[in-house]
Amino acid sequence: MLQLSEIWIYPIKSLGGIKLQQAQVTDRGLEHDRRWLLVDENGLFQSQREHPEMALFQTEIEGDFLSVTHRFKEDKIQIPLLQSFSENQKRIPVTVWDDTIEAYEVSKAANDWFTKMLGLKVKLVYMPENSHRKVSPKYAITGNEINSFSDGYPFLVIGQASLEDLNSRLTTAVPMNRFRPNFVFTGGKPYEEESWKEIKIGTVSFFGVKPCGRCVVITIDQESGKKAGKDPLLALSKYRKVGNKVLFGQNLLGVENGSLNVGDEVKVLSSNQS
Repeated sequence: MLQLSEIWIYPIKSLGGIKLQQAQVTDRGLEHDRRWLLVDENGLFQSQREHPEMALFQTEIEGDFLSVTHRFKEDKIQIPLLQSFSENQKRIPVTVWDDTIEAYEVSKAANDWFTKMLGLKVKLVYMPENSHRKVSPKYAITGNEINSFSDGYPFLVIGQASLEDLNSRLTTAVPMNRFRPNFVFTGGKPYEEESWKEIKIGTVSFFGVKPCGRCVVITIDQESGKKAGKDPLLALSKYRKVGNKVLFGQNLLGVENGSLNVGDEVKVLSSNQS
């Protein structure tokens, strides 16, 4: 049996994640997942690709707040989970890859805190409910799927067997947090998730749209916030490369809301191998 073993959200894109026992599936990803984003003065998204030290920011849900701390600096900021903005408050355009999305600046205090902690002038923005970022029509199921500030798709699933197979090829094993999945499952064969077309986790349906192309972020040690050599990207490139993409994990789209729990069964309803 395939079983959901881990659930992760990353409330602020490219910062540390939160491991959950239970999560709500919404129309743009897991609840609170990548609804916040750090941008530069031009509204361009910031990530660990350019600033690996972003990995050092830890996030935690404390009551009605998202708390952010820094692994090596004693300071903390709390941001309301339920963001409210007045009707006359100006939204600003922000850019994630090829998409421009309307977002609200959270607060001057948040901008100042992250600017000070990062040593880089940034703004913290939030994606409101009425800001819709469409998934690429090439991979959409209904054409109406929307996404948060994640790179391209609202969900990413990786099998524990895939990580174990990769680690068997490495001199130094890497943890799952290098790959920033939303879902981890146990059971099954290495990389089988990359062939999935339709699955159910518990009672909630998902569609596999394309394997995840990996980048330099997977070479960043999430504990030190520093690049830790060329692996695992180099190792993966030797046996998981298709065209110019190095693959690890499967991007998913959801077509219904619902609740998930660690321990839920993962059922494969159809795959490219079936």
